[in-house]
Amino acid sequence: MPLLLPLHGIGGRQDLPVPFGLAVGGAGVAIALSFVVLGLAWRNPKYRGDKSGKALPDAVTRTVDSAGFRWFVRLVGLAIFLYAMVALMFGVDRLTNPIFGFIYILVWVGLVPISLFLGPVWRTLNPLRTIHLLLSKLLRQPPSQGLLTLPKWLGLWPAALGIFAFTWLELVAPDRATQPVLQAWLALYVVIMLFGALLFGDRWFSTADPFEVYASLMARLSPWGRRDDGKLVIRRPLENLDGLKAQPGLVGMVAALLGSTAYDGFSNSTAWIGWAQNTDYSMTTLGTLALIVFILFVLVTYSSATLLAGRLSDSSRTALPGLFAHSVVPIAFGYVVAHYLTLLILEGQRTLIYLSDPLSNGANIFGTGLLGLNTGITNHSTTISVIQVLAVVSGHLMGVVSAHDRAVALFPRNKALAGQLPLLVVMVGYTVGGLLLLFSA
Repeated sequence: MPLLLPLHGIGGRQDLPVPFGLAVGGAGVAIALSFVVLGLAWRNPKYRGDKSGKALPDAVTRTVDSAGFRWFVRLVGLAIFLYAMVALMFGVDRLTNPIFGFIYILVWVGLVPISLFLGPVWRTLNPLRTIHLLLSKLLRQPPSQGLLTLPKWLGLWPAALGIFAFTWLELVAPDRATQPVLQAWLALYVVIMLFGALLFGDRWFSTADPFEVYASLMARLSPWGRRDDGKLVIRRPLENLDGLKAQPGLVGMVAALLGSTAYDGFSNSTAWIGWAQNTDYSMTTLGTLALIVFILFVLVTYSSATLLAGRLSDSSRTALPGLFAHSVVPIAFGYVVAHYLTLLILEGQRTLIYLSDPLSNGANIFGTGLLGLNTGITNHSTTISVIQVLAVVSGHLMGVVSAHDRAVALFPRNKALAGQLPLLVVMVGYTVGGLLLLFSA
């Protein structure tokens, strides 16, 4: 895989190209299912967001909410963070250093399955929240108290900017798989997060920390949630997603997630690589501009579709982009699974092996250092391709269903169908584009 290193933080996506016929078939299925949903689905809203869910036993809620359990989770997250920082600060500057796989694979990609299976656990695991909490206790002030009031209009825009900054580091930055570059980026990230928390209180993390906001969005596709009455519940994932509240910057956040993942697929295409290498501009300049273009494309096309939907349905248009933004989350999730599944399995194994030797001095702390890499998944190219297509199509279908339920709740009944058409066209475009990117890889 060394030839792929310039295309990714520690290696190429490593997913196998989807056969053209399968990509076309997947696109056709997505389009057909979309119109089936619009034609046959419910005519009244069925999702109740955070008001819904079957309550778990009270003992489960008491345990999860107990100070002892929360501190246990916090200290686990902090211990893992400090262990990784040893590799970052004192390890050798080569790819056997586990810090690269830890950040680019276990954290960035691993946040998705963690959030999917455990719900919004990253909010408690987040080591920077724990550090801020300890500092607040040391200073004897509530962690929610800051020197300034966080402006409501700021919303999730800082986190969206953080997503762009991280994906630029992972996909574009020169020498991104070197220790000094990663040290500089993480130092800046830690300083901004902790300084912002001291200024605005711990609410800063939920609005500015790109990893926490990203994990929280993915956790909305989990069956675990918390009801408005405070009880932990199990609910349908799309009903959980329906509870995502519109706020400033939410559209920018989902556009950054979807656009950056699409750019990752595009940057691995032979057409892009061949063209970029034959121009007079640096790959860094071209990659930065292309990443911005992909994110802006999602932002503009999605916002335009929702605004047009408001016009066709005679509804208030200004708030619609935020009200429908939750429906893009499953599409982003499908992209992530399709693009990074094999990367997580293969490079995730390698990282777990390297973690036993953070200083590359022959240690075997966790007993994984002598294990070999199981590459058996690469022998099942057809299965991988089918999973990739199913991930993209399933994400698309969940997005259409979520948008449909929100549309019948917001639009006049006689114009709900017409109002959904612009957003449906855009969603189909995202899905077809995602499948073509998988094919072009």
